[in-house]
Amino acid sequence: MPAETVMFVYATARERVQAEEIGIALVKERLAACANVLDNVRSFYWWQGEIQQDSEALLIVKTTADRIEQLIARIKALHSYDCPCIEAIPVAAGYAPYLDWVRSEVAVAHI
Repeated sequence: MPAETVMFVYATARERVQAEEIGIALVKERLAACANVLDNVRSFYWWQGEIQQDSEALLIVKTTADRIEQLIARIKALHSYDCPCIEAIPVAAGYAPYLDWVRSEVAVAHI
């Protein structure tokens, strides 16, 4: 049986504090094994018919495919944006012990 797919989740937040709060909640709730926050990311995007420019914080989260729906819902619930950027990408390859660690930390057995 193949191992559960590890997912790399990319999300943006209005500011570092919000990204940290979301990341901590996801890890505490075992929806994510790890969350990284990068501050002062410059974002350029269309919103409501106009080009926007903002300084945001980037949240990178590691989880598994079976937790992704709950994780996305939780980010949305904690987020201040009407339409937050939340994108999940399957991890095609990586250091096996790290990927195993991600799987173990979000396993249902911990809940």
